[in-house]
Amino acid sequence: MSITVYPARRILTMNPSQPEATHVAVQGDRILAVGDAQAMPIDARIDDRFADKVILPGFVEGHSHALEGAMWDYLYLGYFSRVDAEGKEWPGLKSVAEMQARLRQHADSLPPGEPLVAWGFDPVYFPGQRLSRHQLDEAVGDRPLVVLHASLHVMTVNSAMLALSGISEGPRVEGIMLDEDGQPNGELQEMAAMFVVFDALGRNLFEAVASPEVLRRYGAIAAAKGVTTITDLYNPLSDDAIASMVEVTREADFPVRLVPAMGVLAWSAEEGIARLQAAMGHSHERLVFGPAKLMTDGSIQGYTARLKWPHYHDGHPNGLWNAEPEGLVALVHAYHQAGLQLHIHTNGDEAVELMLDALEEALTLWPRFDHRHTLQHCQIIDHAQLRRAARLGLCLNMFANHLYYWGDVHLERTLGPTRCQRLEPLASARRLGIVTAIHSDAPVTPLGPLFTAWCAVNRQSASGQTLGHHEAVSVEDALEMITLGAAITLGMDDRVGSLDVGKFADMAVLDDDPLQVLAQDLRHIRVHATVSGGQVHEV
Repeated sequence: MSITVYPARRILTMNPSQPEATHVAVQGDRILAVGDAQAMPIDARIDDRFADKVILPGFVEGHSHALEGAMWDYLYLGYFSRVDAEGKEWPGLKSVAEMQARLRQHADSLPPGEPLVAWGFDPVYFPGQRLSRHQLDEAVGDRPLVVLHASLHVMTVNSAMLALSGISEGPRVEGIMLDEDGQPNGELQEMAAMFVVFDALGRNLFEAVASPEVLRRYGAIAAAKGVTTITDLYNPLSDDAIASMVEVTREADFPVRLVPAMGVLAWSAEEGIARLQAAMGHSHERLVFGPAKLMTDGSIQGYTARLKWPHYHDGHPNGLWNAEPEGLVALVHAYHQAGLQLHIHTNGDEAVELMLDALEEALTLWPRFDHRHTLQHCQIIDHAQLRRAARLGLCLNMFANHLYYWGDVHLERTLGPTRCQRLEPLASARRLGIVTAIHSDAPVTPLGPLFTAWCAVNRQSASGQTLGHHEAVSVEDALEMITLGAAITLGMDDRVGSLDVGKFADMAVLDDDPLQVLAQDLRHIRVHATVSGGQVHEV
């Protein structure tokens, strides 16, 4: 098998024994050697296309969703401008009137009666104007309309959709919000309520990942950002979804490794454990089954996260649990005892506390070495909780992009100035030696690890305010969090996350050196190419 050597301006390996190099040798899909020119095999072919570039390990996005490949089939209504999968820029909408106009224009292009699905709307940016069926009826009243919020934890529907789903007259499941007359106002919070609408539509947006085309699009979006390992951190693991993932990841040109995490709440503990264990038999080098995803609370900006006292800064009622706390604890115990790894959604610190209690009890009853249970988001985890996480051997994957997209909202409305100083407390987690990653939660925010690293380093909100400068990390630390740190949380650090002999030849090729540019310019570095298993994918 031939050997190819790639010289580069600089190679940042994330290997503590050899942090930098100038050459990397690839044989097949693996790294054969890393070092200077003298360390390279003498019979190798030289490929100097990256000679003036900077090479890093392929980025590992440890918390994103294959929905990133599906959402652009629907209408975007976000507050921030965003570029779709085809490169078209969609301007952000700064008022409810602008949103209504975009909805009307799109509705006019659809066949009569066809439901309209839109996404990305974020009501937290419109104080005093909580979106209801009335504003949606004004925009589109002649067909069912569903607006999925940016957080993916809330949706608002119009009257036609309420009627189609039976919510207008039917039973009131938790999360169906009511107006002053006790009637549904169109807002549906968290999974139980939203799934009533999905059932009526005959399509569950969260199950769009069963589409091979969605998976291919997701892989292409990730590779364009230098990502070589991605997650789908809430996968239904239906038979169709498993079959599609196996099919697509075996295609020769699929550019990434995929790690799906089964959504635990869709199954009883016994059924879910059996299904996940069976799926693990389908794993191969570009598809890794194993993690389980447990949803506890919702989102802070959507007011559905569970916060400890004093709860929400502006006095809003505390958020929702996605299942009864006792049931969540029982699921932690069951999956832990089965030897499986849990990735646990914990946005609010009350949710963190519940899960720390559950994990501590599980580890006491059934001790496990190197379990790598990971708390996801944990945005305002406090310092006592961080110390408990360290003692329990937990990993953390924090939502650094939140600092930019919702930092101003958290400062002024949801959390207040004091708690915002520990929003995403990355430096504290590092000081305690906790394995830490950072993520985008795409499609909640755009997938792009260099932007996520920029957030962790600069901690700036969209308005330019710095939130908690004592929790800022260095560029070196941020780069580790989007490579090796994320790989450790997925149990894949023996294969990806650093450039070392025997690991997969997964690399991100950059136009500029992240350790040489100004920290403020980190997010502007262009990804030149992605190398996945030795195959070069030009961007």
